Amino acid sequence: MPKTAPGKVSAMENTTAQQVRGVSLMASAMFFLPMMDAIAKWLATVDTLPPATVTLSRFVVQSALTAVIIIALTGRQSLRPVKFWGNMLRGVLMGLGSLSFWAAVKYMPLADAIAVFFVEPLMLTVLSALILKEKVGWRRCLAVFVGFVGTLIVIQPSWALFGWVSLLPLATAALFAFYLILNRRYGTADTPLIMQLYSGLGGAVTVIVALAVGAIAGIDDMTLGAPGGGLSWVLMFMIGVIATGGHLLVTQASRLAPASLLAPFQYLEIVMAVLIGLVVFGEFPSISKWFGIAVIVGSGIYLIWREGKVREASTAKDRLAA
Repeated sequence: MPKTAPGKVSAMENTTAQQVRGVSLMASAMFFLPMMDAIAKWLATVDTLPPATVTLSRFVVQSALTAVIIIALTGRQSLRPVKFWGNMLRGVLMGLGSLSFWAAVKYMPLADAIAVFFVEPLMLTVLSALILKEKVGWRRCLAVFVGFVGTLIVIQPSWALFGWVSLLPLATAALFAFYLILNRRYGTADTPLIMQLYSGLGGAVTVIVALAVGAIAGIDDMTLGAPGGGLSWVLMFMIGVIATGGHLLVTQASRLAPASLLAPFQYLEIVMAVLIGLVVFGEFPSISKWFGIAVIVGSGIYLIWREGKVREASTAKDRLAA
């Protein structure tokens, strides 16, 4: 077995250590992020706060926390982004996505909503082909089709109960897929903290506009409500903390480990959502929904694995050509 000099770590060992850290960070994020959605559901159902109010608190706290962190680490001069409008547009998509999703979890079981949201990798594959002109082979096209079938299996019972509300997590998935397309365009221009700051500001502006529209149109879920007590204020603050910390964990994990390795751990979010839904709200998916969830997860993992294989083959071809 090859050995390295004392005090040094081989490139292979160093890469493995980074990947282990990346996986640990992703698993941690998937543990905390469903708690944010559960808090949003609790505030909407128990404290009867409109989802738009809860969403606004998330982005205001996210922006404030991130600004403080940036100033503490690198000073006020670092607050200026390289891609201002790109980051603000990301925030608009995040704002609309969060509004849609938290309106959905007010009515739907938490695990159902999160499972439908995980159709996002399938949508990202389609959008990458349409917008970024990436080549998508028949295997990935088939995986996308199968994944959408799984989504319909999960949605169908919810459609019977909640109607159009059951499609809101699907809208969130589409918005987040566009968000990730923008990440590919602007992701290297600014630091993760700057991206968090301006996506928070863009999200807050979007929700404020939605509140104005809701007030004019008389849409209860898009109005500004007052928290019922001190606990509600704490929970609204915690949503922003979890959102900021969770997404920073995901960003750092993505820098340390490849998407093909992290993908299975992202689906821990569904497991956590099932556990939280059962313990806090007495919700548990039916057998048919479990089947649909399994189809969605399997299709998503295959897509990311296949994309990794295609990229490896392309890299190897470029090296041979060089």
